[in-house]
Formats: sequence, C-alpha cells, structure tokens
Amino acid sequence: MRSLNQDGSTALPFNYIVNQTFEAEQKDTLAIVCFPLGNWIGGIYTLGCLQELARRGSRLTIATPGNNTGEILNVVEEMAPMAEQTVLFGYPPFLKDVIDAGRLRGIDWARISPRLVFAGEVFSEAWRDLVCVRAGIADPETSTAAVYGTSDAGVLAFETPATIGLRRAVASTPGATTKMFGSERLPMLMQFDPALRHFEAHEGRLFLTTDGEVPLVRYTLGDSGGVLSAAALDAHRRAAGLTSPDVSCLPAVWLFGRDLFALSLYGANVYPETVAHGLEVPGVRAHVTGKFVMEIQRGEQPRLHVVVELVPHADSDALDADEVTNSVMSSLSAQNSEYTQYVPPALKTPVIELRRYADPEYFPVGVKHRYTRIRA
Repeated sequence: MRSLNQDGSTALPFNYIVNQTFEAEQKDTLAIVCFPLGNWIGGIYTLGCLQELARRGSRLTIATPGNNTGEILNVVEEMAPMAEQTVLFGYPPFLKDVIDAGRLRGIDWARISPRLVFAGEVFSEAWRDLVCVRAGIADPETSTAAVYGTSDAGVLAFETPATIGLRRAVASTPGATTKMFGSERLPMLMQFDPALRHFEAHEGRLFLTTDGEVPLVRYTLGDSGGVLSAAALDAHRRAAGLTSPDVSCLPAVWLFGRDLFALSLYGANVYPETVAHGLEVPGVRAHVTGKFVMEIQRGEQPRLHVVVELVPHADSDALDADEVTNSVMSSLSAQNSEYTQYVPPALKTPVIELRRYADPEYFPVGVKHRYTRIRA
C-alpha cells in the first residue's frame, strides 16, 4: 500500500538514471514503458515515476504501449526521430526481443540514441554487451541501467555508470567475483539512497526497512546478497586488484536473486544465470533468444533438462543441440564448483531441447518469463 506522497519520493531513484546518467533534463527524451500495464505493478509504477519527473522538469515525452512489441516499434518509428534520445523500460529478455524485432523490421537503433532500463532479473555482462551491440549502443555504462524493485516497496536501488564499470571489471577478471562477493556467481551491483531505504544483510539474506503507509521494518525480500558503504566497496575493489573508478558516496547493495529460482541436483544448486552464460557465446547466441526453462528430468537418474527458445524464423539446421549442450556444460564447469563436485560424472551433461520461438508450452507470449520449472 502506497500513498501519493510516497510515490513522489520513490520517483527519486529514477532521477539518478533518467536525469543524472541520461541527462533528460537537458535532452528531449522519448520514454517508452515496455512493462505490462493493467494489474501488473511494473508498468503503472514506472509510468507514475516518469510523470513525476516530467512535472519536476525532465524533458520527457512518455509512451505506454506496454509489452506489445508491434506497438512499441510503431512508437519508435513514428516518435523516436523527433527526440534526442529514446529510453526503453522493461524486463531484460523482453527488451532484447524488442531490439531483435526492430532489427528485422529495418530499424536502425543507433540513429535514435537508445537507452535501456532493465528491471526484474539478474543478467550477465556478456548479455549486456550482446544487447548493446544489437541496439547500436557504444557505451553500456552510460546508456544502460538496471533497477532493483519489488511490488511492495517500489524501486529500491539502481545501477550507476560507476557500479556498471566495477561489475564489468569483476566479470572480466578471473577470481574477482569470489574476492569481491564471496561467491562464484556474479551479482547485480547497485547503489541506493539511504534517506529513502535502509538495507541490512544477515547470513547472506537481504532485509529492507523503509517508510510507507504500512512501514516495512527489517522486511525480508527473499533475495540473497550483501551491503557495503561506498568506502568499504572501494576497499574491496582495491583488494581484488581492480582499477575501475571509485563509486560515489552512496552505499551499495548487491544481489544474486532469489535462491528459490535455483534447482537442486544431487545437492548442487543450479542457477539460471550460469545456464544463460552458456547461451551467450559466439556461435550460439545468434540462433537463440536467450530465454530458456530449466527443470530436473526425473527418473532413476535425474538430469538437468534445459529447453531453449530459438529466434523467430530459425533455420532448423543452423544450430546443433550438441553445440548448445557443450556450451552450457562448459559454463557449468567453469562457474559452478558444486555441480562439478556433486553431480555424478555420467549425469553431468545437461539434456538440451531446442524449441521454436514463442512455443506455447514453454515460452508463451505476453507473460513474464520464468526460467525454472519444478515438476512433481
């Protein structure tokens, strides 16, 4: 439950991205809300925050086609040429679909100076690079940003150019992820305004305290991660031997996402981002959308089963399932020591299944995608 006053204050996190990073107070900006509208909180909440920023002076023209790819591209074609930059707000895999669909339609994304704001999922830096290349974005650090939000508390934290730069440095430096975050997994790294939110971490779990019509006090978010002051984060960065610039004075929070989205196989946790990395390598990524569903294939000898979505109009002979299998297996071996140690050697190789674009059983159109499926 939120009041109008609370919604006004929660627009401030968007200010760091829209105004400070994208400079929307100085540039005519087309903002396109690509989240679902109606009963889903993401689209309506984003619209309200953008309207608040526009009232405060941001030079925003706001369009709300929702998660209708055709309507989004219509808006881009008709309105983006009249703006100095175009910002798309949406779920990461959906925005990638929009970029790819626009390319097929003949849209030259680079000509409209696109900016991308993601919410709802953890993604890798290889994925960010791929989307930026396809969108004609030269500088991911100043043209993209992710936000951390929940339906019960709104936007909680946000990426800045400095946190993106640091995360990219961590991702490209062997062993740095463990030194920085105590895990082989690469978390999202964001900053937050301590005047609006207070984060705590206990035994690897994040807790939130924030004001509202119903105040949240040490509220469990269901996410795993950690919290550090800007100074402590920079100390960790230097200890890991990284040379990226210092982050600003705001404190930082990192999150791995919710462990309930992981699967367990022979005691090893399998996380979606590890499988995703295997789909982002050259030779594979051109043929798949990046969406997949992982599940445990039950039986006397359980196996990891991954259903992968092909791009629209995919050539059935262009990608061999064995190539995807090898790539996903390499990612699991490199990034998940539990999987390497716990799963019996004869059962380590995942079962990969390729399915057509928008397969109704695994990849239905118009709903938020789920990367894991638990079968009874």
